[in-house]
Amino acid sequence: MREQRPQVIVIGGGAAGLMAAGQAAAAGAGVLLLEKMKRPGRKICISGKGRCNLTNVADLQEFIDHFGRNGRFLHQPFHHFFAPELIAFFEELGLAVVTERGGRVFPKSGKAPDVLKVMQQWLKKNGVRILTSTPVDRVLARDGRLTGVQSGSKTYPCAAAILTTGGASYPATGSSGDGYRLAQALGHRLVEPRPALVPLVTAGDLAGKMAGLNLRNVGVRLLINGKRAGRFFGELVFMDYGVSGPVILTMSLQVVDAIRAGKKVVLILDLKPALDEKKLDARLRRDFEKRCHEPLKSVLRGLLAREMVPVCLQETGLEVEQPVGEILAGQRVLLRSWLKSFRLEVTGFRGFDEAIVTAGGVDLREVDPRTMESKRVGGLYLAGELLDLQGDTGGYNLQAAFSTGWLAGRCAAGIQVG
Repeated sequence: MREQRPQVIVIGGGAAGLMAAGQAAAAGAGVLLLEKMKRPGRKICISGKGRCNLTNVADLQEFIDHFGRNGRFLHQPFHHFFAPELIAFFEELGLAVVTERGGRVFPKSGKAPDVLKVMQQWLKKNGVRILTSTPVDRVLARDGRLTGVQSGSKTYPCAAAILTTGGASYPATGSSGDGYRLAQALGHRLVEPRPALVPLVTAGDLAGKMAGLNLRNVGVRLLINGKRAGRFFGELVFMDYGVSGPVILTMSLQVVDAIRAGKKVVLILDLKPALDEKKLDARLRRDFEKRCHEPLKSVLRGLLAREMVPVCLQETGLEVEQPVGEILAGQRVLLRSWLKSFRLEVTGFRGFDEAIVTAGGVDLREVDPRTMESKRVGGLYLAGELLDLQGDTGGYNLQAAFSTGWLAGRCAAGIQVG
């Protein structure tokens, strides 16, 4: 029996690719999905710490704001397929979802593989053919028009191809930057890829002394070359090499770009953000008077996590066993200042293998946001993390992948989305 020629080929089986393939097939196109790994959707299965943060219920403008200046590109994809449509899509596939703190939406089961399972069933129902362990070497074009896709010695002619190979983060899942090479070979310009939503490396051994400590509510001021560059609040985790956690990941791209430019970066941690200087001083006075015969290390346990007490004493130079009733006013001011302004110098950042997403990618000016079609090669569509789009943590990036994939799939199949 002669093999049917696919009308649409999808390159890469991540979130954007699976959505694009299914939508193109649902629109009536013959679809072939080429995935270089042994199975598709590996990054989906590890996203959201294995729970898969599908999207966020933030309103449209707030959602777009989480992508910075490039967020405006998403107006068109989100106009057609946004969080309410994505939630309805998964519920129709039989995947119940729940909304948690911060508007984050997860599968009710708490298991990311359940997301992949229902999507694979949906693709099978729509007749999508999937070839795994099939890396793509070239996307073929002639006279500015796509003609096919080459993998090894085999060429697959097609009317349209959708490039959804992901970025360069978590390369073990398959997103090792292949799409950048394929897009560049077709004349696309790249905004230099670099790690984003990535942990930061700090100077010295202070962070390492508190490794594993999780602070749920901490204020962080970001200084770049001595000037305030941002103010953040949230959860922070100390690592043996530095700091991580949502508040750090949110600011990380700004830090990455500053470090790459040779600038000095300092984090100022406010360990008592609920108390201003005056209220914190009153709290210290009260504690010191009430527990005047107790050593400082004991009283500090009422103010700080156990792991932080030795660091505080080291940084302030205060005596471990000194009774708090003997603490001088100047020493109290020193302690108060440290609690409100604990400094950590940032010396670097972790690599792509620990970055949740990749910043940079295919220049958005070369992609039509109304269709996701390349402005350089007719019949070529691009979607997902391959593009120069990166949002904060909280479900924003996966929604962008699903939305751009949805639009690319529909348009590649010839559907007018209006």
